[in-house]
Amino acid sequence: MRQWEKALIGPEATFRDALISIDSTGAGIALVVDCDRRLLGALSDGDVRRALIKGAGMEDQAIGAANRKPVCADDHQDPATMLATLRAHSLRQLPILDRGRRVVGMVTVEDFLNIPVRTNPVVIMAGGKGERLAELTRDTPKPMLTVGSRPILDTIVGNLAGQGFRNFWLAVNYKAEQIEGHFGDGSALGLNIRYLREDKPLGTCGALSLMPRPDEPFVVTNGDVLAKADYSHLLDSHLQSDALATVVVRDYQMQVPFGVVNANGAQVTRIDEKPTQSYTISAGVYVLSPAVLDLIPKDAFYDMPALIADMIARELPVRLQRAEGYWMDIGHPPDYAQANADFGAVFEG
Repeated sequence: MRQWEKALIGPEATFRDALISIDSTGAGIALVVDCDRRLLGALSDGDVRRALIKGAGMEDQAIGAANRKPVCADDHQDPATMLATLRAHSLRQLPILDRGRRVVGMVTVEDFLNIPVRTNPVVIMAGGKGERLAELTRDTPKPMLTVGSRPILDTIVGNLAGQGFRNFWLAVNYKAEQIEGHFGDGSALGLNIRYLREDKPLGTCGALSLMPRPDEPFVVTNGDVLAKADYSHLLDSHLQSDALATVVVRDYQMQVPFGVVNANGAQVTRIDEKPTQSYTISAGVYVLSPAVLDLIPKDAFYDMPALIADMIARELPVRLQRAEGYWMDIGHPPDYAQANADFGAVFEG
């Protein structure tokens, strides 16, 4: 929602102030915040009306009539999750809060009816063999494996298209004819889909050397990653920075199945029973500026970690952006089984 800041009022605001705020946004709500924009409560036009009927005056402080525990969204949630929350609670608007409960935005039902078209290209790396999935990919390329009710690629493309993206490049190699036969040129979906055809495996990044240089930053995602990501927000954040590359990361935890012994020489100082270690990992999603294409060797095997390492060595700006929604890299049979188990609740719930 544009101009959502007009919905913010201070704790000393009167009912008159609240009504002016509600009228200025047309969103039907005013958000009471402290001096640091931490949310104290929400006032709908109905809350104000009921308070006035009960005898409150227009110059009385409005915070007493505010809902102190309104339904809110976290700033890392994707649009699909926010829309589901609006539907589940029959709401018209949803404040967005950061971890400190500061208001950083607001979405309304109307926002989902007028999603702007993004001209930025999306490149989906869909050329791998998926050898770790053994028999599952003997006759089917991994991105075309069915998860839930449809192929993995259908879900990835559909999520991006639902956020306004229309221009896609699919990097294909292994059993490419199945992918091209399924999507064609994308016109049946209202999309423009073209192909980066690898005559040999080019890694997770090499196929970008086959791509015509775009005029604006573009999204790159692996074709075997199912994620509930806000790609539009990711792109906007990249554009607002001075970075040439944005790497989407997430936290990944691993539990050691044994007691870990800490010692000082031969003296045992502590035993940590089955500790959990946390790592920051790449989520397989990136935003790259066009200049980055100059660093990618032509028609040669090249992985994304090599590109990022080269950029760092050249002291080119690379930023990270954390994603905390659903994420599943379908690399092994247990991952595939888990994705199928999760699909209904995550992507169709």
